[in-house]
Amino acid sequence: MARVEDGRAYQWGRLYAALRAVRGFATAGRLTPVTDRDLKKTTDSPRAAFLEFLRDAGPDVLTARERGGAVAEAAAEAFADVARLIPPKAMSRENVTAEAEHFRQGYEAQLAEYRKAWEGLVD
Repeated sequence: MARVEDGRAYQWGRLYAALRAVRGFATAGRLTPVTDRDLKKTTDSPRAAFLEFLRDAGPDVLTARERGGAVAEAAAEAFADVARLIPPKAMSRENVTAEAEHFRQGYEAQLAEYRKAWEGLVD
């Protein structure tokens, strides 16, 4: 039996958390949890959501790094996670709605790592 952690939806959930972290550190200096509406939008069209975040990733990480201190360090690590978590092959345009729970589990797992590493910067 395959592990949930090995699945596409779980891995994409982790990537989503990293992308949201970079954006959150740039815009608010912290990472806030995803809403159910945002999660559904992303599982319906993950590739489009990821491209939207990636278009602004460079300016976002620069803005977050300019904040200095712990936010700058967290943004650098989250940005490195984005590069590490992007699949090394073409990302399909399929949705992961049927695997939304696995996506959420991946997102929550990455978020838990960030909470532990960056106490006070992650809600």
